[in-house]
Amino acid sequence: MRVAIQGEPGSFSNEAALRFFPNGAVEIAPYALSAEVFEALENGAADAAVVPIENSLAGPVAEHYDLLLTHDAAIERESQLRIRHNLIGVPGATVEGLRKVISHPIALAQCRKFLQARPHIQVQSFYDTAGSVKQVMEQMDAGVAGIASTQAAVEFGGEILRANIEDNPENFTRFHVVRRAVDRGKSWQVDAAADKISLAFAIENKPGTLVTALEKLARIGADLTKIESRPVPGRPWEYIFYVDVRYEQPAVAEQALAALQAHCPMVKELGRYRAAWR
Repeated sequence: MRVAIQGEPGSFSNEAALRFFPNGAVEIAPYALSAEVFEALENGAADAAVVPIENSLAGPVAEHYDLLLTHDAAIERESQLRIRHNLIGVPGATVEGLRKVISHPIALAQCRKFLQARPHIQVQSFYDTAGSVKQVMEQMDAGVAGIASTQAAVEFGGEILRANIEDNPENFTRFHVVRRAVDRGKSWQVDAAADKISLAFAIENKPGTLVTALEKLARIGADLTKIESRPVPGRPWEYIFYVDVRYEQPAVAEQALAALQAHCPMVKELGRYRAAWR
């Protein structure tokens, strides 16, 4: 199985993919852009994709909501990965000898206390966490380190100078396994133990329409666990809403879908799957 991820090998998406598919019978296919990940999925260059959808501290990955809506893709599974940020340098480097640390801006922000306590270290944004370690190892400069996952250190041969430097240990990212929606019933099936459905819907631009849509979900006893809004391109102040609904009986998922379809001009099911718990 070929699994597409956004980012360099050794990224947190890479780590999540290996946890989803632990038997080793997968090939990780890294892409620079998330749009390329979904294109690879849609054109058959990848059998599945693993994408982050939300971080417990930084919030949702808005681009991935948009891509789920616009591509022939559906969520198959989800998991929660504890994000452990590590300071990674070349073998033999020391924290005291560092003059610069590079990483993705979100990773840098989540390690602010560690970095602020070391004012001699210059902080510089980089495009990717794992990519920062790749850069450090290519340059072999003992004065520069990256912040990334343990997997990045393994992938590029870096040395973990300090482990778990994140400010908040309650740092988790939800990841989805995504497959082509047209493959449902062929190469994969909806999990019989699914207890969560993700939906996208649009409403008419009239007062009270969102409240009415949510009331319809409440009437059937749907447990609405999340709602996000994204702007509709080219239509100012109009939005697509994304909701996650938990349920105990499969009939509730069907009722939630039917309730929105009867009220909204556009409804798309993004997937039914088992909710992940830590």
